[in-house]
Amino acid sequence: MTDLGSQRLTGKVAFVSGGLRGIGLACVERFLAEGAEVVLSDLDAPDSALASEVRGRLGQAASYVQANVTKEEDWQRARDAVQSRHGKLHILVNNAGIDLTGPVESLTMEGWRRIMDINVDGVFLGVKTFVPLLAEHGKEFRGGASIINVSSIMGLVGYTDTSAYNASKGAVRLFTKSIAVEFAKKAMPIRANSLHPGFVVTPLLQEGFQRWVDKGAAEKPQDLVDAVAAQTPLGRLADPAELAAGVFFLASEDSAYMTGAELVMDGGWTAQ
Repeated sequence: MTDLGSQRLTGKVAFVSGGLRGIGLACVERFLAEGAEVVLSDLDAPDSALASEVRGRLGQAASYVQANVTKEEDWQRARDAVQSRHGKLHILVNNAGIDLTGPVESLTMEGWRRIMDINVDGVFLGVKTFVPLLAEHGKEFRGGASIINVSSIMGLVGYTDTSAYNASKGAVRLFTKSIAVEFAKKAMPIRANSLHPGFVVTPLLQEGFQRWVDKGAAEKPQDLVDAVAAQTPLGRLADPAELAAGVFFLASEDSAYMTGAELVMDGGWTAQ
């Protein structure tokens, strides 16, 4: 049974983008359970119902900053918030992302640019902005600071009607490998790894399935959930907390010898 009270991240500070929902929120909760202090960001206004509810539930060890990951000035403001509140950073989780589906000939340039802006540019800007702080404080712990970029199994394999999403998540995968080598060659105390979830029960997945239903692909979202589960060797979709366990591993000293690697958590999907 997983021990969620081991406090193995005590003394560490983490930043999680897209932290109000799904995998991001699960990561925030796991980090807090392990003793870290966390700054999370999302698009919601600080006084929105969701942001207020999450902040109230998480407690004083977590703080929130509204940020659009496509805007460099928002990342700089987030960095200033981390610097002001904690003065250091050891873990960066670039989790914010969107999806886009449809035959390639039906995609618009606007849609293509938007998914690249959020899924790729957002990761680049997060790394660019926080590297100096991570490098400065990474030496405080064995294995250094840790960057975890959330990609997808769709960054490893192709899939019908997901070309834009595949391209964005594939970019995250190779960007992560490149910075991992760059930091290691420069003897910077920062590791970088990518997480590749399969199908996870999140608001993003549910919204995506609803769009497929609206297109006539199924009668209801649960039909699509059942179909995906049937195609997954483990026979089910993942819970966000299971993915957060993988992120915790990459953030912890247990993964001190891992950099430039891909952690695939997909119930066996890509093993077929």
